[in-house]
Amino acid sequence: MSSAKQITIRGQVTNYHRQGEEAGATPILFIHGSGPGANGWSNWQLALPALSDRWDCIAPDLIGFGESHHPEPAPTGMRGWMRLWVDQMLGLLDALNIEKAHLVGNSMGGAVALHLLMEAPQRFERVVLMGAIGAPCRLTPELDRLWGFYDDPSPAVLAQAIRWFVYDDGFLRERLDEIVRIRYAAAMKEEVRRSFTAMFLPPRQKHLDDLIVPDSTLRRIEHPVLLVHGRDDLIVPVETSYYLVNRLQNVEMHIIGRCSHWTQIEHSQRFHELLMHFFGETR
Repeated sequence: MSSAKQITIRGQVTNYHRQGEEAGATPILFIHGSGPGANGWSNWQLALPALSDRWDCIAPDLIGFGESHHPEPAPTGMRGWMRLWVDQMLGLLDALNIEKAHLVGNSMGGAVALHLLMEAPQRFERVVLMGAIGAPCRLTPELDRLWGFYDDPSPAVLAQAIRWFVYDDGFLRERLDEIVRIRYAAAMKEEVRRSFTAMFLPPRQKHLDDLIVPDSTLRRIEHPVLLVHGRDDLIVPVETSYYLVNRLQNVEMHIIGRCSHWTQIEHSQRFHELLMHFFGETR
């Protein structure tokens, strides 16, 4: 069940989901990815209830996504959006009186997590990057189609895109129509469409390049980091995690076979076990 709340920070609304506030442990800030109709709940609806008995789990909608603020005019470059997201995440922690949190970043949310570590390392403890952008990465045809969804938006196009997120689309067979219905309705809200099209204007390789965290910064990150990646990821190639594991200092990596981009859904039980073990070391 969704647990949506809203808070206004510097005149901008952040929609977020929070479960486990009473857990009394270090909070976990979950940052979602960038697919059409994506938001905090769509990415983390399984993780929050699975971990909220032990941690205070917080999953916001990034600015420009879901029910959070949609700036007008919107930034037209990825660095402008990243400035908004970093300020939004730090502002959310401040507003919730959270001094330090663990971080979990999915896909583009992984890049946001890395930029947070670059700008405010003292606010975070342990970090999980799942199928993360933020390293040099080629634009795959699948990611190009996802970011170009509004060139030809339809439920059928979205259904095909969602199949790319999993290794075996039979896993989604009984739920695909419902997932498409919910995600398509979210994606077609006028403010969501306006933000997304401004965010991912062609040429789209430039957005990946602008999200890269420099090697010199990666090598200075001292936080314990767990990299999780699907071996068969069609959206963000697994090579990005190999790049990061060779530059981050306090790092471990877990590659899951027969898994594409939705590790947290396609292999949810294993993903939750990895997080519980990794974060549990600090309890």
